[in-house]
Amino acid sequence: MASEIFFVTGTDTGVGKTLCSAAMLHALARRHARVVGMKPVAAGLIEHEGRLVSEDVLALRAASTLAVAPELDNPVSLPEPLSPHLAARRAGVTVRVADLLAPAKALAEMSDALVVEGAGGWRVPLNDEGETLADFARALGAPVVLVVGLRLGCLNHAMLTAEAIRADGLQIAGWIANRVDPQMACADENLATLRQCLGAPLLGDVPWSPSPDPRNIELNFPALA
Repeated sequence: MASEIFFVTGTDTGVGKTLCSAAMLHALARRHARVVGMKPVAAGLIEHEGRLVSEDVLALRAASTLAVAPELDNPVSLPEPLSPHLAARRAGVTVRVADLLAPAKALAEMSDALVVEGAGGWRVPLNDEGETLADFARALGAPVVLVVGLRLGCLNHAMLTAEAIRADGLQIAGWIANRVDPQMACADENLATLRQCLGAPLLGDVPWSPSPDPRNIELNFPALA
């Protein structure tokens, strides 16, 4: 059974969850032999080696040390880049928490460390039955790492997300600041405000880059031990 399992969520879509999840995998690989990433639901696919696959999934696989079957590290793969419930509806399928939990547990059994990356933000709908990715995270029961995209509006988004995570009974293991907007005014002051208000350790401050490499991102992973 994996000794370390983390669920990665973000303040919004496009804040760098995949980049930070891959960085976490590289960091975990420095103390574990069998490290694997999981994207339970991926919406929006590209053609790769003759197959349709998510770029996020490819990035997590590249950062993992353990190769697994696609139905385990990406059990739901949807063609259109939409909210999971809409992408699934248009694909004629229904995504349920139970369908995602079984492969997550299987990965936990075969790995030393598991990083599970969500989609969009905390309460993204999974289906028309009222289930959200937050319900999956609750069922998984793993500590949560929150990726905050540093841009205008991030204070409200980050604090509301942290409040929702705790209200759902989950621990915030830490948060990662990702400087997604190089033109953001008072970025350092915003980061300082978040350090004061989020009530969780800052695991990393990711500088803006036009082509970021997760292998070069420094994370304060002892805080997760």
